[in-house]
Amino acid sequence: MSETIKQIRRLPEATIVDACGEVDLRYQPEFLKALQEVCNERPPVLVIHLGEVTYMDSSGVGTLVKVAQMVKAYAGRLALVAPTDRVRSIFEITTLDKYFTILATEEEALAS
Repeated sequence: MSETIKQIRRLPEATIVDACGEVDLRYQPEFLKALQEVCNERPPVLVIHLGEVTYMDSSGVGTLVKVAQMVKAYAGRLALVAPTDRVRSIFEITTLDKYFTILATEEEALAS
C-alpha cells in the first residue's frame, strides 16, 4: 500500500488503519494524505493500529494531532491501538497520552 500504511480495513462500525514502518519527516506527507482520505469518508470510529510502527518523530505525532482534530470536527471517535513501547513513550513524554485514547487492542477500541 505505502511505506507507512500496511492496509485499511473498512468495517460497518469503524475503519482500521494498520500503520507500519517509520513515520517520520520523510514519510509524513503520504501518511497524512492517506489518513485525510480516510477522514473524508467520516468513519464513526477511526482506529489507527500502531503495533508495526518502528519509529515516529514529531512530524508523525503532529499528523496524528491533525487527524484527531479532523475526526473531532465530524463528531467521530479516534483510538490509537497497540503502540510499541518506543512509540508510546513519545506520547507519554509529550503528555499527549492524555489527549489521545490509547488502547491495547482493536477489540477495546471497537467496544468503547
